Amino acid sequence: MTISEDICVRMDINENIELLLNQNKLLTAVQKEELNEKLVAYINHLLVHDFNRLVQVLYKVDVSEQKLKELLQKNPAIDAAVIITDLLIERQEYKIKMKESFKPNDDIPDDEKW
Repeated sequence: MTISEDICVRMDINENIELLLNQNKLLTAVQKEELNEKLVAYINHLLVHDFNRLVQVLYKVDVSEQKLKELLQKNPAIDAAVIITDLLIERQEYKIKMKESFKPNDDIPDDEKW
């Protein structure tokens, strides 16, 4: 098992992607690319060795099955792990943005708070 596989196995994949995305703001372009490559390697590992786990990950992260099928059909020359990784990251970025948009406004004066 490679280091990237070991990291993903020890951490919940959903948390792992979210952690990587949260750190994304502090990373250099090279570091971002390395993290993306590690995730692609892990997804490839799941495709070959543990497809059921991959399906569970996609379900848990809530990746659109229809969108994945369409992208795989339209892009047969692109590695499936790259497409899946992009969808996982896209979905997690969306979730993070939604969480941030619903955070409470802490700028309310104390006398106006409930």
